[in-house]
Amino acid sequence: MAATQAELSKTAGKPIHCRAAVARKAGEPLVIEEVIVAPPKSCEVRIKIICTSLCHSDVTFWKLKDFPGCFPRILGHEAFGIVESVGENVQELEEGDPVIPIFLPDCTECTDCTSKKSNSCSQFQFKVSPWMLRDGTSRFTTVDGETLYHFLFVSSFAEYTVVDIANVTKIDPRVPPNRACLFSCGVSTGVGAALKTASVEQGSTVVIFGLGGIGLAVAEGARICGASRIIGIDINTDKFEIGKQFGATDFVNSNSYGDKPISQVINEMTNGGADYCFECVGMGTLVQEAYACCRKGWGKTIVVGVDKPGAMLTFKSFDILHLGKTIMGSLFGGLKPKSDIPLLVKRYLDKELELDKFVTHEVSFQDINKAFDLLVEGKSLRCVIWMDK
Repeated sequence: MAATQAELSKTAGKPIHCRAAVARKAGEPLVIEEVIVAPPKSCEVRIKIICTSLCHSDVTFWKLKDFPGCFPRILGHEAFGIVESVGENVQELEEGDPVIPIFLPDCTECTDCTSKKSNSCSQFQFKVSPWMLRDGTSRFTTVDGETLYHFLFVSSFAEYTVVDIANVTKIDPRVPPNRACLFSCGVSTGVGAALKTASVEQGSTVVIFGLGGIGLAVAEGARICGASRIIGIDINTDKFEIGKQFGATDFVNSNSYGDKPISQVINEMTNGGADYCFECVGMGTLVQEAYACCRKGWGKTIVVGVDKPGAMLTFKSFDILHLGKTIMGSLFGGLKPKSDIPLLVKRYLDKELELDKFVTHEVSFQDINKAFDLLVEGKSLRCVIWMDK
């Protein structure tokens, strides 16, 4: 590490020229370009990205033509890196620290961040901003001076990035880089939704709508909690064999029942509904189906998927009053990044949380568009992208 720190200190306080994969037009292949990354300002750190992984949210905003989609932009928000330099007023991190950037701010000081009841920072509200967290400017430019937009306060598809300390969590160096990056978003979101948001109980029945990376992470969390029955719902039957690796016990192809509501299928399978239902696709109609098949009296429906902006949900007032069900959102699995991620890391180091099965592909940075192809075609769960391999 000493050699690395010596190497890092040579660039502290100076702009860095490096490679970045820039999204220039919606849905078009990313372009590897030379960019300039400015030094960190107050309460910021500059991170040398070691590896990054691809999440569906990157694909969603890569395709989005209208705001909050914007171009040219450096996407990416699941990553592992080393702190290259720190700005003023940074005490908790120093050069050489292994870290993961996380899209959800955690200032550790506000009412929400100091409460066990919330992970929604009131000092820095989460939003899909094209700028840095505090001053609304960018730290990226092209060599010609063109401004490049940020993504989710992270922008990890670059060899170096600048991140606010509210969005950085130090991580145990014993976790390999290609596993550490998974804690930045998807795996933590799904596992956290089961462990923390829902508090799944041993012996309970769980239903998961959508067996993508998030849904399988929910299954992993439910498995860790000791759920006795984990029912996976998907239209892609190829996901069923994969789901078994994550603890799923039953599978339902929602296209196989004609006009019969999938909630009716689940209610019949479970004799009245599941204890916990997770919507992991991001479709309002599926949220309502999930609510319809969680058990009356104590059933919980947890919304994990991200629907399009402005999407609405409709429920009957009578059902809300009389059925006693709960519906709740789970942004980043209800986890507080700086205090809960170390607990998940411990589960990984104790071999309780199995991360290896999430990584289906690994590619070099110059092949980053291959990672997009694999995810869009449904061939990968998580593809790790190495900067130097």
